Amino acid sequence: MRFTSTTSHDGVTEHLFTLGEIPGVLWTPDDAAGPRPLILMGHGGGQHKQAPGIVAHARRFAAEGGFAVVAADAPHHGERPKGEDFGRVLAGLRAGMAAGGDNGGPLAAMHEFLSERSVPEWRAVLDAVQELDFVGAGPVGYWGLSMGCGLGVPFVAAEPRVRAAVLGLLGVHGLAEAAARVTVPVRFLLQWDDDLVPREQGLALFDALATAGKTLHANRGKHGEVPAFETDSSLRFLTRHLG
Repeated sequence: MRFTSTTSHDGVTEHLFTLGEIPGVLWTPDDAAGPRPLILMGHGGGQHKQAPGIVAHARRFAAEGGFAVVAADAPHHGERPKGEDFGRVLAGLRAGMAAGGDNGGPLAAMHEFLSERSVPEWRAVLDAVQELDFVGAGPVGYWGLSMGCGLGVPFVAAEPRVRAAVLGLLGVHGLAEAAARVTVPVRFLLQWDDDLVPREQGLALFDALATAGKTLHANRGKHGEVPAFETDSSLRFLTRHLG
C-alpha cells in the first residue's frame, strides 16, 4: 500500500492510496491511534471511490462512529482502465435497459463479471489496511448499495472477517447462491418505487439471505432516493455490531 496524499477536514483525515493497480481512499478520525472497527464501502455502478454519497457516508462514520472507512475503485471504474471485455458486458446491459422490462439478467451478468476480480481485490485491501497501526485487526463491516450490493454479497459470503453488512437496492438475479452463504447480521434497504430494480426482486434477495439477523428497511421513492435518515440508521446498526 502506497499513500499518495493525506488531507484533513472537520476532524476526519483522508488518505488516498494505491495497492498495486487498485486506487483507494481511507478515512479515519484525525486522532486515530490503535485498532478500531473498519467499514468497507462499495460504490454504485458507473461511480467511483469518491462519489459524493460514498464520501458523505464515510466522513460521518469516521467522525461520529470513530470508524476507519475504506473505499476502492471497482474494476473498470474510477481511475482504472476500462477493458474491451467490460465494454461488451456494458453494451449488453445498456441494450437490456433500453429494451425495458426486468433488468435483472443484464445486471447480474455485469456484477458476476466484476466480482471475479473485486472479491479477491477487496480481501487484499482488507489485509493491507488492517496492517496499519491506526486501523489494526479490529471488527469489520461492509456497506454497499446497488452495484455495491452486487459485489458485496459475494464478498461478505466469502470473507469471514466481516461481522455485519448494510446491503440493498438490488434484486436476487445471480446472487441467490452467494446470499445463501451470508450469515452475519444484515440491514437491507429497499426503495418501494425503484425504477431500476423490481420490488419483488429486491424482496427475493432479502429472503435469500441466510442470516437470521436481517432487517428490511423499505422506503417510498425511486432507486436513488434513499432517505437521509437511513444513514443514521446504518451508523447505529454498524456501531451496535462492530462496537
